[in-house]
Amino acid sequence: MQEVTVKVEGMSCRSCIKKIEGALDTIGAEGKVNFDEGTVDVKFDETNTEVSTIKEAIKAKGYDVAILNK
Repeated sequence: MQEVTVKVEGMSCRSCIKKIEGALDTIGAEGKVNFDEGTVDVKFDETNTEVSTIKEAIKAKGYDVAILNK
């Protein structure tokens, strides 16, 4: 499993957590949102999922995304 931390801009309420974690679940990744920090720690199988796919899944929910570390 690989881990990456993602900075997410645009989270305005706690329901955003479910949106983001749900989006990651649909692509086979596991996300833990830190609402106060505006970050998501994502665990994923790099043989099945790419970092770009993670970014696109979150962007599709209406958020701006930046990868903090790989």
